[in-house]
Amino acid sequence: MAAMNSLSFGVVAIIAILYAVVLPMAHATRLAPAPGTGSGITSDGTTIDQGIAYGLMLLALVLTYLIH
Repeated sequence: MAAMNSLSFGVVAIIAILYAVVLPMAHATRLAPAPGTGSGITSDGTTIDQGIAYGLMLLALVLTYLIH
């Protein structure tokens, strides 16, 4: 009986691994090429806002760690 449970677990594990590998490939799409910029890197406001948000989240994480 234990051998059957072990075999069943192995089969389920292999099927789960196959789903984890095959399904993302089925949904994969080709990325669009990056837009060309003539004179280098340009930035809109969202990039700066995202950088500030990451900095504030890091600061909150450090403060939370220090307080506790």
